[in-house]
Amino acid sequence: MTEKMIEIILPDGSAKQVTEGSTVLDVAKQIGPRLAKAAVAGRINDQLVDLSTEVKAGDRVAIVTVDSAEGLEILRHSTAHVMAQAVKRLYPEAKLAIGPAIENGFYYDFDLPEPLSVEQLAAIEAEMERIVREDLPFRRMVLSKEEADRFFAERGEEYKRELVREIPDETVSLYQQGEFVDLCRGPHLPSTKAVKAFKLQSVAGAYWRGDATRPMLQRIYGLAFPRQEQLAEHLRFLEEAAKRDHRKLGKELDLFSLRDEGPGFPFIHPKGMIIWNTLLDFWREVHRKRDYQEIRTPIILNENLWRQSGHWDHYKENMYFTTIDGAAYAIKPMNCPGSMLLYGRQVHSYRDLPLRVAELGLVHRHELSGALHGLMRVRSFTQDDAHIFMLPEQIQAEIEGVIDLINDVYSTFGFNYHMELSTKPENAMGSDEIWELATNSLRNALEARGLAYKVNEGDGAFYGPKIDFHLEDAIGRTWQCGTIQLDFLMPERFDLYYIGKDNEKHRPVMIHRVVFGSIERFLAILVEHFAGAFPTWLAPIQVEILPVSDKFNDYAAEVAAKLSEAGIRVHVDNRDEKVSYKIREAQLQKVPYMLIVGEKEQADGTVAVRSRANGDQGAMDLATFMAGITNEIAERKLELTW
Repeated sequence: MTEKMIEIILPDGSAKQVTEGSTVLDVAKQIGPRLAKAAVAGRINDQLVDLSTEVKAGDRVAIVTVDSAEGLEILRHSTAHVMAQAVKRLYPEAKLAIGPAIENGFYYDFDLPEPLSVEQLAAIEAEMERIVREDLPFRRMVLSKEEADRFFAERGEEYKRELVREIPDETVSLYQQGEFVDLCRGPHLPSTKAVKAFKLQSVAGAYWRGDATRPMLQRIYGLAFPRQEQLAEHLRFLEEAAKRDHRKLGKELDLFSLRDEGPGFPFIHPKGMIIWNTLLDFWREVHRKRDYQEIRTPIILNENLWRQSGHWDHYKENMYFTTIDGAAYAIKPMNCPGSMLLYGRQVHSYRDLPLRVAELGLVHRHELSGALHGLMRVRSFTQDDAHIFMLPEQIQAEIEGVIDLINDVYSTFGFNYHMELSTKPENAMGSDEIWELATNSLRNALEARGLAYKVNEGDGAFYGPKIDFHLEDAIGRTWQCGTIQLDFLMPERFDLYYIGKDNEKHRPVMIHRVVFGSIERFLAILVEHFAGAFPTWLAPIQVEILPVSDKFNDYAAEVAAKLSEAGIRVHVDNRDEKVSYKIREAQLQKVPYMLIVGEKEQADGTVAVRSRANGDQGAMDLATFMAGITNEIAERKLELTW
């Protein structure tokens, strides 16, 4: 009997004849064995499906491979199901919550009577490996909501029943591998054997549905990759990231601390303040050169101001409030309303614009305790804000000027970066026409400079679209720091105006922008980027002088005085310790240069130079050393001279 053939459409638009009844996997095999081996799912008419799904005549069919973004998510979500099955085997009393794929892996939440320890993860991992070897097929079942509710009720899975009730469709899909069944829309891998490389990382607490009034569950995090070498490479990356963790290095280098008396409110130590002030000196220098005027506005302002600015309606849940003399006030979460008040204090002419004002403003924002993370996520921080008030015809030139400023700053630290354009969010103020005008203005500035950018739909601020700058650090991680936001709305809400050439009132356009983002977070990024080994111009101690014995303390003090007079940050380690011990201590503190002084150095008026980067450099005339390091600092070099 002749097999009936049907025609399907491939992604390139070409037609392909396949046997009626063929599955997505059959299609992949007909295209090629390598594609079939890499396939984890399919896409039929733009809908993700399992490889076992049958194709129909006229379907548009694409093969989803394991290395694609969709394929990785399917792999990781399938691995989460394998982990949940392992937990249920080892702890039958466990109740299942949710288990999504996340970046580089997955997690699953469980309700367990006893807390899991990190040591118990090894047993769960071993059981997962057994499930993988069992090669259990992932099978999809479709039930009515009533049938699914009864199914999970019989098993005491109340969290799953809650999820079933919230699904808007009349039917729901479940997936089974072996004895394990879970609520899931899918798709999944063909079988557990396709799970190749995974590692359980940690266990943490997590409220059900993120609601602090609901039960606390146990969340197991894991990694999953298509190949073992990819997992091994990522584990090496995590090891390197752990070495660079700013919380660890901040403690070791005595830069900052976070205390229980003020969770999310950082304490910056003397050494941290040296870096802080060096960053601020650099920031002020850059802004003076570009005709910015520095201002300072109050931390606490009346509630009515925040209603006028729109923060009350769009940002209230992130703000702190207080009462003064019976009136309601708010602690500022942003600096911009204060800048509005300063602009509006006097009448401006078109000749005054653009007006560029900058502020290092301390702001406070309410963050959930679980979201706090060292200096990266805090409740109080200093924003390096600036606001530019301008004529409409000045928009593009001003945006390009800010892009140039940000580029100059980031290149000083050796950062590569990419840009993203974020458009109107759901909670936006203002009309579509205003938003389109503002968004096109940002887009035109980027394209005029020939700059590549990615579009983030719906991710703008509530008052305007923005360009975000994402830095790439020494190990390839990205951090969002700089932002340029174009705003037609705040000047309207605050009735700001300038007198034009026609002697009539006109509305200025406004740019909000930051470069560092927050000083605290940028400090944390620098700690991790440089692994605490700051370039000399940023280092809290630039030179450590190590006398080989007490007899040479006076000469060490003399050398230190000359260095200090030249503006070099210097410290003398005159403890009664062996010089080898002092060298190790200075190395642990990541001091750029050590000057060892003893009898020969004192007699010759020299210093023995030891470099953090390159070790012993031998004896050197002090004037030569001072000339080199002074130039290195003045030019803000990233590499050490010696």
